[in-house]
Amino acid sequence: MNTGSDVPGEVAVASDGAEVGEARSGQHEHEGLGSRAPEFVKERRLLHVSWQVGVFVVGLAVVVAGVIMLPLPGPGWVVIFGGMAIWATEFVWAQLVLRWTKRKVTEAAQRALDPRVRRRNIVLTSIGLVVVGVLIGVYVWKFGFVMPWKIENQ
Repeated sequence: MNTGSDVPGEVAVASDGAEVGEARSGQHEHEGLGSRAPEFVKERRLLHVSWQVGVFVVGLAVVVAGVIMLPLPGPGWVVIFGGMAIWATEFVWAQLVLRWTKRKVTEAAQRALDPRVRRRNIVLTSIGLVVVGVLIGVYVWKFGFVMPWKIENQ
């Protein structure tokens, strides 16, 4: 490791007091945050604010479309996360929300792949299917199987 010194035993120290090479707490959490607007936009305050308003409006339109798609046919959640990704190109809060969401989805996927959890889910699904089958059987036994349309010897 190059410590920046030729003297043995000397260690380079970063400005926050942590030794170079040590993992600082929260360092990866805030890497790459901030506006991804082109430099010429960032240099001009009015242009940058206009850029942010435009990104916010486009992201809001996409998120609203996703919310509308939740009860209607369509990929509602995917569109909502797409709108959040649009916001994340400009706003730190959206970047942090997306990172948190990605972390939680990854953790949930890992838990779902756990053999004990998979076994439990299979058992619960099987029990649920048996209960639904019994209920349908009781209904058909008690009321008979009647077609919803009236077609009799025509």
